[in-house]
Amino acid sequence: MKLLEGKRAFVTGAGRGIGKAIALKLAEAGAIVAIADIDQANAKAAAADIPGAVAVPLDISDRAAVVAAIDAFAAEGGLDILVNNAVYFYYALLVDMPENEVDRMLNVGIKGTFWATAAATPHIAKRGGGSIINLSSIALSIGIKNAAVYTAIKGAVDALTRQQATELGPLGIRVNALAPGSVVTPGASSVIPAEAWERRKNMSLFGRLVSDAEIGENAVYLASDAARSITGVTLKIDAGQTITGP
Repeated sequence: MKLLEGKRAFVTGAGRGIGKAIALKLAEAGAIVAIADIDQANAKAAAADIPGAVAVPLDISDRAAVVAAIDAFAAEGGLDILVNNAVYFYYALLVDMPENEVDRMLNVGIKGTFWATAAATPHIAKRGGGSIINLSSIALSIGIKNAAVYTAIKGAVDALTRQQATELGPLGIRVNALAPGSVVTPGASSVIPAEAWERRKNMSLFGRLVSDAEIGENAVYLASDAARSITGVTLKIDAGQTITGP
């Protein structure tokens, strides 16, 4: 039997990159997956690549839309797993950050996580419990140029993960976070120059970057009964990058 056979998962920001990789691995483990993404074309394309997946066009910063989307998916058969992966990147010196970009990052990275968790909680609790997985970052452990706002948001996600675990544990809901190391994705590549990827590769104890598939595999683990006693944890998947330092 597959680890997640019979489970239903809602993954935000799953149209491409790490979110899509997570959705794929959850599906391979037996879960029925909702591919939620603000880019409708990406959501449909990702769903077409993943057996049994459904595309859900969604602006994660729109609370009413989030509630409606999660309610609709849960109404079709319940909800066991939520992955809060959606993120918006804008890298710049803190003193140069446009206010509209800061607002968008906060709305997606923090508010979106709030809204999705609040909407999913009653449905997961109704199933007798399940798993919520947030996406953090190793940016909290190493210095990254021009990433002050992004890092602050991921710090909030870490704090929220622990608080959610405390509040939702009595409902049988485990809440953990994954902190990926350097993963080459379309989003990350739009803000990180080529030479920086080489530096990050050299920081790894294994002489390589982390793959998005590895993030997906660890999401399967945290979502499964194999991690039934794990909650409030942020798991680094960085090939030793944070041990060696910046």
